[in-house]
Order: sequence, then C-alpha cells, then structure tokens
Amino acid sequence: MPRHHGQTEESALKSKRGSSPRTAIYPGTFDPITYGHLDIIERAVGIFDRVIVSLGRNPEKNPLFSLDERLEMIRESVAHIKGVEVDTFTGLAVRHAQEAGAEALIRGLRAVTDFEYEFQMALVNRRLAPEIITVFLMPNEKYTYLNSTIVREVASLGGDVGRFVPPVVEKRLRGLYSETQAKEGGQR
Repeated sequence: MPRHHGQTEESALKSKRGSSPRTAIYPGTFDPITYGHLDIIERAVGIFDRVIVSLGRNPEKNPLFSLDERLEMIRESVAHIKGVEVDTFTGLAVRHAQEAGAEALIRGLRAVTDFEYEFQMALVNRRLAPEIITVFLMPNEKYTYLNSTIVREVASLGGDVGRFVPPVVEKRLRGLYSETQAKEGGQR
C-alpha cells in the first residue's frame, strides 16, 4: 500500500478506509490478561478505530478468576488505550462480532503451535460469517512464550509474575495464592 513519508502502515490503512469507524473484536477468556494480550490490543488499535476486548463465557472452562474479576482486571489494564471497549459474550465469537457490527476478529499468534488451531477456527468462522475476517497479529517477541496458563502456574508456585502481567493482575494473583498457601500451610 502506498504511504506518505513518515506514515506508518497502520495509519495508511486507517486513512484509506474513509470516515466509517472500523471495529474489531478480540475474544478470549483472559484468565488473566497478560502483557502479551495488551501488546496485541495495542497493535489492533493501530489498525482499527474501535477494538472490543470480548470476554467469552465458556461453561466448559473452569477459570481461576470469576467473570466479574476478569472484567475488572481487563478494564483497568486497558483504561489507558484509546479506542478500546470491554464486553462479554456467550456462544460463538463470530456471532458476537456480527452483533457488534465488527468486521474482524483479532487473534494472537505466539508460535507455530498456535497456528493450526487458529487457522482451523478462522476457516470455520469464514464459513459461518464470510463478511467477518480474521486478523492474525503477532506480539512482540518478548511475549511469544507467554500465556495465561504459564502465568497462573508461576504465580501458584510463588514466582514473581510482575514482568508478565499488569499490576492489577499481579496484585490479584498474589492475594489469591497467598491465601491458598496460607490455608495449605495451616492444614499440615
């Protein structure tokens, strides 16, 4: 795409699309939200005018934090990013995107291992809603190893997760696991 001198690829995309705001959904369980997620969100707002971080309600998952706790942590973590909203949904993310008037689903790819699953989901979503595109974004390389499961495990074992998650999340994890460890210590 031709760019004017000093114009980034993202701003060239934004200026090309005209006056109607472009919306993308970034769905996930965010249990908890990490700096890797925030990196993807910041990349997405460089491309889209409005990014809705959508917390999925998945009855098959047993999250560490309640829906309300995750919403609160996400809202606090993205408060400084212009153009970001936070929402919840139940069911298919692609249907949620349609209902929200979004044109894209944002998906983060950390490594090759993410690609096969995400590619399959993108193809299924294309069948269900051909007007919704899937945009794959890669986080900064310093976050490619990072996921919520690793963060929960490190925190549960008493490790420092401050470099992986925003302060609000670190505080919640520390509080949760210090309570758990105190209970376990008292039972011995």
